[in-house]
Amino acid sequence: MAKVVGDWLGRAGVKTLHIEFGSLWEDGYIGSFNGRLRDELLNVEVFDTLLEAEVMCEQWRRHYNAVRPHSSLGYELPASEAMLPWPSASSALLQEAMAGLT
Repeated sequence: MAKVVGDWLGRAGVKTLHIEFGSLWEDGYIGSFNGRLRDELLNVEVFDTLLEAEVMCEQWRRHYNAVRPHSSLGYELPASEAMLPWPSASSALLQEAMAGLT
């Protein structure tokens, strides 16, 4: 499937960006997340069963997204950031774009 998509992109004249596997300097966001996941969960817990791993990972995910402040969000919680309304300028741009579609 990836070959088919690659061929189609080539015919369309689209160039793709390639991130080398394990090259965290090319994808800092996932590298930062992976580091935190390893430091805060995987290096701390020992999982005896798959079910235990699933439960502990879900608890960590909920804590990470709803309880733990993030420096990139000004030490706000990601869940509260996601619930903020769009700024009025963005809403106006969206409404303008939607009007152009009708």
